[in-house]
Amino acid sequence: MAYYLDLFSPITYEAFLSSPRDLTGFRIRQLKAARRIEIGDKLICYLTKLSRWFGVLEVSSEVFQDDTPRFYESDDPFIVRFKVKPISILEKEKAIPIKEPIVWDKLTFTREIPKHGSQWTGPLRSSLTQLDNEDGKFLEALLISQAQNGIVYSVDENEYQKYITKAIRTEHKTVAVSVPEDDNDEIGQKHEGDEVRDSIKIQALLCKIGETMGFKLWLPKSDRSRVIKEWIPESGKLLDVLPLNYDQVTIKTIEQIDVLWLKRRSIVRAFEIEHTTSIYSGLLRMADLLALQPNMDIKLHIVSPVDRREKVFSEIQRPVFSLLEKGPMSEFCTYLSYDSIKDLSEQKYLKRLSDTVLEDYEEVVE
Repeated sequence: MAYYLDLFSPITYEAFLSSPRDLTGFRIRQLKAARRIEIGDKLICYLTKLSRWFGVLEVSSEVFQDDTPRFYESDDPFIVRFKVKPISILEKEKAIPIKEPIVWDKLTFTREIPKHGSQWTGPLRSSLTQLDNEDGKFLEALLISQAQNGIVYSVDENEYQKYITKAIRTEHKTVAVSVPEDDNDEIGQKHEGDEVRDSIKIQALLCKIGETMGFKLWLPKSDRSRVIKEWIPESGKLLDVLPLNYDQVTIKTIEQIDVLWLKRRSIVRAFEIEHTTSIYSGLLRMADLLALQPNMDIKLHIVSPVDRREKVFSEIQRPVFSLLEKGPMSEFCTYLSYDSIKDLSEQKYLKRLSDTVLEDYEEVVE
């Protein structure tokens, strides 16, 4: 018997509570991981946004696919499913915050690191990550105990309601949207110079990773002088002209994207690095690209400090990004934290790895 992570957003958490609680589901991209799960394994449930542990589910079936709406009213994306038996399910007020000492000081991936850092978020990037057996047993016992005689942890209902994204019906499907409030972060503005320098380092690191994997690179002309102070490209690796056969408007849009990885005459991955409080300009460039070339098959990524993660997820579900002809941007664009890029750059055998290794580091809007 093994323990695995099951991530719930507030919207899927509320849907689960309102259901018979006998099924859990995952996106189709997680089918391969789901096939490792065996009957009797246990899923430890974690509520994102609130960063709380709330449940234990025992797997009672083999994996199967079913698109009957369960977590969304229609067009439910969580079609890779298991039948489950609830061992413990907590209301959000009794769900246990991960930074509570009773949890933080016990888990193997948190107990020796500071709470203000972001290293601890790595194991929580994706559902169906296998948990350390020690962590799984501890969390199971704690959540069972909390259900029987637990502490109440307050929840700001106004803030919580902002996390419950709204769904709208398009011609072809139902999509989740959000309308984020303006972010007037004066502290962030004061430190913008430092953040810009950090973003240049990440831009350089992405170039170095791509170069090591055998890709050619593109940087906006306006960024090159600063980036090459952090990364010296091998001869012929940094392109002066994009080898693409698109119209001039599309080319101009592509040229402004922060980092491109190219193979021969095709873009493989595109990265926008967000260091400002708005998180908006990079997403807008990605949206422009998808609007101009809806059939273009490129992996898109937004990269930011981990403390901007929730802001990225909120912005990417704005109506303007959710109602594109190609489909919601959240289905084509994933999130990468600065820390995940640093971790990837330190991979010992990076030169031998395929770019698909990014799937182990990226996060998607749930």
